Amino acid sequence: MSKIKFAIIGCGRIAQRHAEHINNYGELVAVCDNVVDKAKLLGEKYHAKIYSSAEELLANEKTVDVVSICTPNGLHATLAIAALKAGFHVLVEKPMALTVYDCGEMIKAAEQANKRLFAIKQNRFNPPVAAVKDAIDKGILGKIYSIQLSCFWNRNKDYYENSWKGTKDLDGGTLFTQFSHFIDLLYWMIGDVKRAYALTANFAHHGIIDFEDTGAIAVEFYNGTIGTINYTVNSYKKNMEGSLTIFAEKGTVKIGGQYLNELEYQSIENFEFKDLPKGNTANNYGNYVGSMSNHDKVYQNLIDVLQKGISISTNSFEGLKTVEIIDKIYQSAKQLNS
Repeated sequence: MSKIKFAIIGCGRIAQRHAEHINNYGELVAVCDNVVDKAKLLGEKYHAKIYSSAEELLANEKTVDVVSICTPNGLHATLAIAALKAGFHVLVEKPMALTVYDCGEMIKAAEQANKRLFAIKQNRFNPPVAAVKDAIDKGILGKIYSIQLSCFWNRNKDYYENSWKGTKDLDGGTLFTQFSHFIDLLYWMIGDVKRAYALTANFAHHGIIDFEDTGAIAVEFYNGTIGTINYTVNSYKKNMEGSLTIFAEKGTVKIGGQYLNELEYQSIENFEFKDLPKGNTANNYGNYVGSMSNHDKVYQNLIDVLQKGISISTNSFEGLKTVEIIDKIYQSAKQLNS
């Protein structure tokens, strides 16, 4: 079976992770960045053709099967739609887009082109997360009463300096860039959010970012579960915690660590999680650490979907749902903070 051929648009830090896994599971044949030096650095490493224009890449690379979009958040929708219309499958980094409307247009473009649209939701593959999700699906925890999500990270001035990060148009907000993977888990584990009540503030990043650095949210799910989301990028000097605690009819469980990588607490009726496999390390970007590095699982699934017809791990509708929940939170914050 021939290798699936990939192109990458956007050659920043996360693209390095994509290129590594593409090289392991497929073939990277083209890269593109409007900063040509970034494209050259990545392209030369993997002997890929180099472009400074996405339009040029999409018009000329007829052997490419999948285009991976690794650009700033605000460009995801435009580039994904262009790639789909040009006849390519698309894998888009988180968040899928910055508006619910754009997500819908991306899904529409994929349907019209009869192509697959893959969304990155890497935290689903964290061993404790996958184990707890399986237990929920099997009814081991019984009825879920409430869920608490805590995201306490550090993103200092240096992180945002000379970058698209922190801008409203290209970044979108702290929930989009830092914590959309965490919001996805609420939807994946519990279901859709009916209402959100949010307070947000910018305490330590005035003149640095265009939006909040802290939020406190109460959410109500359609199935009756209630929850809280507490997040900040003001943890002093370093990341502190990324945790998710579930209180249910037959048990309580907490997934913690800095990025949902450890099973910290369990008390469950006639059940115990045992011998969970060790997960991948976090994405390390030098001055800061991101979420758990599970892009290998994403690419394995993508290739199996295209070559073997298996089920997709994260479909575009779920990518839209994450953006929809974030939108509800920000709309509530706008009303309550006004």
